[in-house]
Amino acid sequence: MAFGSFKLKQSFIGPDGRDPYGASWCPKADIYCSKQGWLIKLDLAGVEPENLKLTLTGSRLRVSGIRRDRAVRQGQQAYSMEIAYNRFEREFELPADIEKSELMTEYLDGMLLIHLKTEAGKP
Repeated sequence: MAFGSFKLKQSFIGPDGRDPYGASWCPKADIYCSKQGWLIKLDLAGVEPENLKLTLTGSRLRVSGIRRDRAVRQGQQAYSMEIAYNRFEREFELPADIEKSELMTEYLDGMLLIHLKTEAGKP
């Protein structure tokens, strides 16, 4: 399997380089390929699993959601903020049709693991 045809991109980037739909951060991802299919791993610390949405279309996987700051209490003021909170969206284009793949997810220690089992075990 040649990985040269791999494309990773954040989707819906406008002409000015900004996301017109309000996504303010882009979670990091790792992608693995095997005879059984694909594993896409996203770093989503602080994102509640119920705030995630996954969509498969053709060879594309879209993951979107929101991370909220739940630790801030009334009366607190930000002194320094480095963690991004808001909506996010990542879109991955794989060199295979994944729309009919068997999809299984795990959420472990802030990491979302997306397993895509492809037909006939071909990634």
